[in-house]
Amino acid sequence: MIEVKELRRNFGPVVAVDGISFSVERGEVLGLLGPNGAGKTTAMRILACFLKPDGGTATVCGYDILKDPINVCRSLGYLAENVPAYNEMTVGGFLNFICDVREIRGKDRKQALDRIVPMCSIDSVYHQTIETLSKGYKRRVGLAQALIHDPDVLILDEPTDGLDPNQKHEVRKLIGKMAKDKCIVISTHILEEVEAVCSRTIIIARGRILVDSTPKKLKEEHQCSLDAVFRRITRTKSA
Repeated sequence: MIEVKELRRNFGPVVAVDGISFSVERGEVLGLLGPNGAGKTTAMRILACFLKPDGGTATVCGYDILKDPINVCRSLGYLAENVPAYNEMTVGGFLNFICDVREIRGKDRKQALDRIVPMCSIDSVYHQTIETLSKGYKRRVGLAQALIHDPDVLILDEPTDGLDPNQKHEVRKLIGKMAKDKCIVISTHILEEVEAVCSRTIIIARGRILVDSTPKKLKEEHQCSLDAVFRRITRTKSA
């Protein structure tokens, strides 16, 4: 469902994404790991059509990110790192605005909201303005807008950032529940999260893919915890 071919992106002299290639199928949860500045967020923004690559391309559900970005955006849900939203809007107003953008109307809109509000546990803040919400609730609202149109592909940048342990557990359960029917890419620094929800992991450093494997295989190969594997790989192969 996602096919990435030789993707490149520079910011001036800085190479953020350096010719990466990979694919992700339905039923997979791919964890993108890497130190700060590795290129994870840049790669996700390119897949979500927020940035154009300097080289290479990618397809999402068969749609090319350069030739058909509108259908790419229709096919995926994207949770950005900083959860952009309109602070003066209420949660309900914001989600209705997203429905307008997604052209979800009438009975379909009611069904979408009835499904997504309890799913993301935002019932209690539905009538509050976004600026009054805690970081955790803002994250949940961001997750709700990514899921509201029930997309086949999800790109989630730090989906549990700012959530308390109980909320993290619920979001991980939700990702696990959706994994069978969707293609999911998540970026996270929480290696416990990778073990909990990811069927596969790619480790990136300096814009290049160092490893493409599964959490289980990596631990077996290196005979240590995933945390130790991450440190070992990012310190040696990216040097």
